[in-house]
Amino acid sequence: MRRRSVLRQLLDSGPGRLGIAAFFVLALLSLYVVATYPADFGPARWSNPAVWSDNPRAAPPAWTNRFGAVRRPVHQVIGADEPTATQAAGPAQVQRFELPFEHHADAPPTFLSFTLSNVAYHTRPPQYLLVLHRPDGTSVQLAREVVAGPRPGESAPYRRHFETPQRLLLSGASALPEAVAQLFAASYPEAADAAALRARPLAALFGVPTADGGLAPLHGAYLLEVRFTVADAEDRVASVQAVVGGAVYGWFGTDALGRDLAEGLLFGLPIALLIGLLASTLSTVIGTAFGLLGGFVGGRTDLVIQRVADVIANVPVLPLLIFLVFILGSRLWLILAILVAFSWPGLTIVVRSMVLPLRSSPEVDAARTLGASTGHIIWRHVFPHTAPFVFAQLIFFAPGAILAEAGLSFLGLGDPSLPTWGQILEHGFRTGAVFLGYWWWVVPPGLLIVLTALTFMLLALGMETVVNPRLRRV
Repeated sequence: MRRRSVLRQLLDSGPGRLGIAAFFVLALLSLYVVATYPADFGPARWSNPAVWSDNPRAAPPAWTNRFGAVRRPVHQVIGADEPTATQAAGPAQVQRFELPFEHHADAPPTFLSFTLSNVAYHTRPPQYLLVLHRPDGTSVQLAREVVAGPRPGESAPYRRHFETPQRLLLSGASALPEAVAQLFAASYPEAADAAALRARPLAALFGVPTADGGLAPLHGAYLLEVRFTVADAEDRVASVQAVVGGAVYGWFGTDALGRDLAEGLLFGLPIALLIGLLASTLSTVIGTAFGLLGGFVGGRTDLVIQRVADVIANVPVLPLLIFLVFILGSRLWLILAILVAFSWPGLTIVVRSMVLPLRSSPEVDAARTLGASTGHIIWRHVFPHTAPFVFAQLIFFAPGAILAEAGLSFLGLGDPSLPTWGQILEHGFRTGAVFLGYWWWVVPPGLLIVLTALTFMLLALGMETVVNPRLRRV
């Protein structure tokens, strides 16, 4: 059959249409990951705890707020690279940054932090003040800090926090309870309970006192104001950032280290497709080549190929994989090589059985009479008769390779430099995600493995009419 005919047969079947649509979506997402993710995403980002230090730990997805009676705080990151306003203060200059955010949850944020990056000054070190403006019109001073001064032998301009940003945990500051108590004593003197406020400073910072001495959440627009006082107009602050810690995060939540599971799951998609397509293609090419050669040539060549296939087919792959991984290390190329090396014998045996009656067919005899070479006969007159079955097997092999890699990663034998769906599952089970009820850590990678395997299975089902003409519609 021509390629157009094969595609037409796929589109004429329900499983084929679903398989093509699903594979198209998976391919587009994979291209997006390849184009946008850094090549060293695994070691430089996914395995770097500093990248995820501001994220909540083991937080469910943000959309779960729609189904709960209590609205949990959503994780927010607010940053600014340029001052909102600059004004002179005598010989000095005040640069004002504004970081606005909303709070509509029934509970206070889990934490509040501030990060300062890329400061350059020429004479005296800048000092900065952080003030939180609340929706009720009140304000709380959260911190007053000074950038580190010049070091001995250092020349201007002095650069600070370019490589490692400075992070302040504002919600854990020792002065916060007293600042909140003073605010409430001035604004709500009758309802304020100083002892309760000092015990729950973050809840007080995002709340108002009630008549019974408790705290009610204060909803609305908040503003974190950062005022930098610099001695030289050439002094620069390149980046400020505030993190309002949430109890829910993103589309797929976070793991116990605060890593965004959406990033890991997306990165695992092209790896899964690469494993499935590469392993199935190589094993199909090897198995088909040996089957065609042994079945058509026969004799000692066929005997050697069949005995080798019998031996390899009876080798237990999983124990061998575990042994080689322990000896040579957990590498993706090693897993691929072993999967390919032990996946071709079954196809070789089937293709050989298909070739045996073809080598004495009138078509082959005519080609021999015309002086065609053995290679030409195999490629032009024998292989086309086996091609539909071979291509169907190529698609059918892919989910097996994906599941094999996921199983190895789940056992802790995957490549640690590349986060895969199996590794995310393994980390979840190892840290007790199932027993603690962290379903968002276990269900999405499992579903993605199943859906990717199902995509190839649908394509294989759609190829049934190509392999067996009797199933085609009249």
